[in-house]
Amino acid sequence: MLLAFRLNAQQKSFVKIDKTDNEKTIIAKAARVVPTPRQLRWQQLELTAFFHFGINTFTNKEWGDGKEDVSIFNPEQLDAEQWIKVVKDAGFRQVIITAKHHDGFCLWPSKYTTHTIEHTPYKNGKGDIVKEVADACRKYDIGFGIYLSPWDRNSATYGSDDYNTYFTNQLRELLTQYGKVDEVWFDGANGEGPNGKKQVYDFNSWYALIRKLQPQAVIAVQGPDVRWVGTESGVGRETEWSVLPVAEQSQEKIAASSQKDVNVIPGVLGSYKDQDRGSRSKIMNAAGLVWYPAETDVSIRPGWFYHPAEDHKVKTARELMNIYFTSVGRNGVLLLNIPPDTKGLIAASDAKNLTAFAELLKTTFNHNLIKDAERNGLYGNKLNRLYDGKPETSITPSANDSTLSIEFSWKEKVRFNILSLQENIALGQRIEKFSAEYFDGNEWKTFANGTTVGYKRLLKFEEINSNKVRFKILSSRLNPVLSEFGLYYLKPDEYKN
Repeated sequence: MLLAFRLNAQQKSFVKIDKTDNEKTIIAKAARVVPTPRQLRWQQLELTAFFHFGINTFTNKEWGDGKEDVSIFNPEQLDAEQWIKVVKDAGFRQVIITAKHHDGFCLWPSKYTTHTIEHTPYKNGKGDIVKEVADACRKYDIGFGIYLSPWDRNSATYGSDDYNTYFTNQLRELLTQYGKVDEVWFDGANGEGPNGKKQVYDFNSWYALIRKLQPQAVIAVQGPDVRWVGTESGVGRETEWSVLPVAEQSQEKIAASSQKDVNVIPGVLGSYKDQDRGSRSKIMNAAGLVWYPAETDVSIRPGWFYHPAEDHKVKTARELMNIYFTSVGRNGVLLLNIPPDTKGLIAASDAKNLTAFAELLKTTFNHNLIKDAERNGLYGNKLNRLYDGKPETSITPSANDSTLSIEFSWKEKVRFNILSLQENIALGQRIEKFSAEYFDGNEWKTFANGTTVGYKRLLKFEEINSNKVRFKILSSRLNPVLSEFGLYYLKPDEYKN
């Protein structure tokens, strides 16, 4: 279930920090910065699929130059429903289609250019792959998103004011002709066009158009709702804050853009290369704080478009599982690219490994050992909230306590090698430091520790056998709100693919 919520007066996706605010006040403000409903829905997806598909699929290139002969584009067996069924069966809850990549070739019959699917052999020029994907998403109840490259190496107007009008017209087509759009994805590529000039993108007007026509859609990663994690490896930060500091100029732009929403790219302090972007030391000198979560992207293959030579280089179920831990398990959303082939299908090798990945996820997380534990300590039966799968239920100490300690015991020893944690991020991201211990019969020993949790934190470690486990939140911004806690065991032989 995707949780919706309404913000109260103290909860906002952006807050201003006054120059007179002391550390205590800043921390309290940071604790109350929360996602918008669209950001919360996006975070709860966990897994999103990217479909890089277009003229590059047929030229066997990663980036086209806009001069391709579109007559080579003819995926005669294209089956968008096959795409959607493959990814949905693997646990993905949303997809994004590359409606137009840097080459400018459009997968829909745009009336603003001839460099489109309308001028290809595919369905004798009557095809519309954006529509086929959107229809399949509705049929199988999965989110639908579009990627529209701002860089267009085919458009003669690129590098002039006229191009921003051209781009806006194309964006409007995509936002009005295909039903509900759940995510709009812009990348940062900005090279030269046919005239040798670069374009100054009018992002702010594009954001305004999206907010008007598809207000539920998150705008990523050159956008105000979701940011790029900083690599294309599928590996996020071990300390990943969704609440980030912004500079004075950015604070003013955000405040001016809307009283209720963030409609400009937040100018976040620091660099995307920084491994810590939001701890106490980072936010003390900020002009404001904004909820700006990370999307972690990677391709199932070495390249982003399909290449026959990479059929034997598809990431295995084990590799995908490792990526799940370093993306979703580090407070991110995994955007996994799965490129259809020249026939217009998800290749058999990709589908096979996705199926194995889904089975591995199911095997790993099908039984939370905490369900079998005795209820000890202060929280008693309230601990049931930690394994009910409901993000809105949680446990928390009093408002004046920034620490928490819970203990579980079993009549017999249990074995485990995975720890799973979740905060109720609808109330903010608060946990700053935690540790987990087991009792070896003589003393307590630490088996896991970390900093941030956020939506989800997953940690793997060597197998432990014990009948007592203790978990401590050592530092938090105001009182921590723990939503889920899990211990799991995965047999090594089930993790061999």
